[in-house]
Amino acid sequence: MGLFSSAAKSKKIFYKTDEEVELMRAANLIVSKTLGYVATLLKPGVTGKDLDKAAEAYIRDLGGRPAFKGYNGFPASLCISYNDIVVHGIPSDREFQEADIVSIDCGVEWQGYYGDAAFTFAMRGVSSAVMDLLEVTYAALYKGIEQAVVGKRIGDISFAIQHYCEREHPYSVVRELVGHGIGRSLHEEPEMPNYGKRGQGLLLQNGLTLAIEPMVNMGRREVHQHEDGWTIHTRDGKPSAHFEHSIVVRKGQADILSTHEFIHEAIKNNPHLTEVFPKSANFAAQKN
Repeated sequence: MGLFSSAAKSKKIFYKTDEEVELMRAANLIVSKTLGYVATLLKPGVTGKDLDKAAEAYIRDLGGRPAFKGYNGFPASLCISYNDIVVHGIPSDREFQEADIVSIDCGVEWQGYYGDAAFTFAMRGVSSAVMDLLEVTYAALYKGIEQAVVGKRIGDISFAIQHYCEREHPYSVVRELVGHGIGRSLHEEPEMPNYGKRGQGLLLQNGLTLAIEPMVNMGRREVHQHEDGWTIHTRDGKPSAHFEHSIVVRKGQADILSTHEFIHEAIKNNPHLTEVFPKSANFAAQKN
């Protein structure tokens, strides 16, 4: 779940022990399995409320607690954001259509630790232009993760995402919402912007856990908030994409705690969805 910039309550950074990381990995496994399960259900005619009800039951059956439900008053277990909705979409009775893109963001608490991941799904009728947006945003996630190693800085992650989306491709990174630290709380310090300058920001140290989540618009970067107090739309009404992993900073290569493996397997067996892969290959982390 994306964080409004400067909205984190605590300014203290919690570095996680190996034992804590494994608890987070377990929470993220529930998140990942839930997203995979939802991917088996997603098709035209299904509603966000249908998916949300199924996801909540699935999370609880696995022993987790839906982390989003009740968080600052959020009324659902999933954030479901389609087409021009960037993030924080509230599941509704609207039926999905054949040309929709649908971002599904899931958070779970398990034994006091949190997991958080997201994926933007493409229905079979999505245009090639919109598919390119999804593929670039997905690749940007891994561009950022590649920089999440000991000795780098937050700005190195931010720059990698922004440069790839805005300089190498014609898209716009959202500024108002950012990724975040995660662990004992759903949202911890530090903020994890998807834009910035290399060599700036917090020095990355072993055990820092982050939710990295590019939110990228096809058109202009400006967004606006719906009167429901949650749903974020692109101001120009053009599509937006969102992908997220929870990771832990390590030496040499980040450890990705969530996985999209269950999602990709489900999409292969769902004739209503089109597979989404990162635009650029050669990512060591792509298997996740």
